[in-house]
Amino acid sequence: MGEIFLHPEVKLICGLIGREELFPAVRKKLERRFGPADFQSRAFDFRFTEYYKQEMGEGLKRVFLSFYRKVKPASLARIKLATNRIESRFSRNGKRMVNIDPGYLTLSKLVLATTKDHQHRIYLEKGIYAEVTLRYRGKGFRAWEWTYPDFQTSEYLEIFESLRSSLVKEKKE
Repeated sequence: MGEIFLHPEVKLICGLIGREELFPAVRKKLERRFGPADFQSRAFDFRFTEYYKQEMGEGLKRVFLSFYRKVKPASLARIKLATNRIESRFSRNGKRMVNIDPGYLTLSKLVLATTKDHQHRIYLEKGIYAEVTLRYRGKGFRAWEWTYPDFQTSEYLEIFESLRSSLVKEKKE
């Protein structure tokens, strides 16, 4: 029988999709819930899918945040439920104005939470699933066949590799 070890805490990240002018208010709500952010990316044009267009309109942007305080990997479902409540607070006439994709980063992977089941996703609890979206291999993050197209871009990969480098540095201290 293998010896059981508890997983170390992980780096919480959130990807936001919506109108750029909402991001400061959303960040404020996220920081109230998860503590101060230690990183915010620039705003990227979100042009990879029409999925959000009907609900949120055109001209959407994406930013990524990460947070100083580490979290337990097992808390991912509760975090996704909390971000869903924040999304609801920013809804108008039953439509979301922002989408929040929480996840976590380790030295070996990027995991995202979702409410959608699929063959490669693992059920956590309360209607929330987890997906290993990227894996770290060699000297960089690599995509899977199911990785969203935007998460395969060099700009996004640079963000996650930079955040991973900060984890490596913390581990050495």
